[in-house]
Amino acid sequence: MLKDPMVLEFLNLPESPRLVETQLEQALIENLQQFLMELGKGFAFVARQQRITLDGDHFYIDLVFYHAVLKCFVLVDLKVGKLTHADLGQIQFYVNYYDRERRTEGDNPSVGLILCSDKNDAVVKYTLGEQQERNIFASRYQLHLPTEKQLQQELQRELRQLLPAPGTAPGVAKNSKSHGGY
Repeated sequence: MLKDPMVLEFLNLPESPRLVETQLEQALIENLQQFLMELGKGFAFVARQQRITLDGDHFYIDLVFYHAVLKCFVLVDLKVGKLTHADLGQIQFYVNYYDRERRTEGDNPSVGLILCSDKNDAVVKYTLGEQQERNIFASRYQLHLPTEKQLQQELQRELRQLLPAPGTAPGVAKNSKSHGGY
């Protein structure tokens, strides 16, 4: 399981619309030990800006790790804005490449992780589909711990998703309509 959101407060970066991916990447490299601790047990750093060249075109994976427990590569793409379906396609391209060209006998399939400041879970669901959701993940990051008010709002949002609306049976969405076998 990957944390969502990841709190990257140790980077000491300001919340700013002018933050660019290279600044975020540089801060993560400068604080690699803390970042590895935030990722969790088993991660080993492999490369930064790993170049892939296909038919003369160059592509760069922001960060590459190897997970010693899962025995797989973990490819990280950093995004400072909201996650898009194009971002998901890009990380899927990287994962496919690694599985075909870099994975060795004994390695499990590669995992792709997009760290973004905002995401839309529906975009992730419909872009990836059920098969790809097993090896591609999107996780939000926060540059600062949330305020008490933000924590309360997040708890209320989570509770609304977990608890049925008043007057509905558990597992049945309010105002759900039959779609004649759809």
